[in-house]
Amino acid sequence: MSDARRRSVEPATLTGESHDRAALTVIEPTVTREDVDSSGRVGAVAYPYRIYDAVATIERPLLSDRDIEYVVSVDRARRLAVRADVFPDTVTETVDDVLLLPSELSDAQVRDKAEDAVFTWTLRKVAVGSAPDLTFERSVDAHKLFWIASRPDGDVIVDSVRGTEMPLTE
Repeated sequence: MSDARRRSVEPATLTGESHDRAALTVIEPTVTREDVDSSGRVGAVAYPYRIYDAVATIERPLLSDRDIEYVVSVDRARRLAVRADVFPDTVTETVDDVLLLPSELSDAQVRDKAEDAVFTWTLRKVAVGSAPDLTFERSVDAHKLFWIASRPDGDVIVDSVRGTEMPLTE
C-alpha cells in the first residue's frame, strides 16, 4: 500500500490565482469559449491534471503474459484518479481571464494515485496470482478548462472537453 493511502488527507480547498492571461498546456477543448451561449462574460477555470498511459502486465503460467492498457487521468485539485477512454491531445494556448487551481498533490502522490487506480482496475477485471507489473508508457501535465457562463436563468459551468453543462451552485 502506498504512503499516500496511509496518511489522512485534509479536504481540498479549491482556491486559486486569478490571471488576466496565462499560457497553459490544456487538454484540447471541443467547446471553445466563443461557442458558449452567455448573456455576459464567459470566465474560465483551469484544473491541473496529469494523464498517464499505463500498462498492467499479468504473468500467466503456461501462457504468455497479458497486458491490459489504461489511461489514467489524475485530477490534482480534487485528488482523484479516473479512467479515461483515450490519451488526450494537448495544446499550448494563452487563456484570458482564468482562475488557475493549484495542485493539491505532489508528483509522488499523483503517481501513487495512478498506480493504486490501475492496480484496483486490474483486480476488478481479472483474477491474478501475483501483483501485476505496472508501467507508465507516457504522461502529460495539462489543465482541463471549464467555462463559466452568465445566463438569465442562472450561471452554468461548461466542460470544455465533453460539452456538458451544469448549474453553478455555491
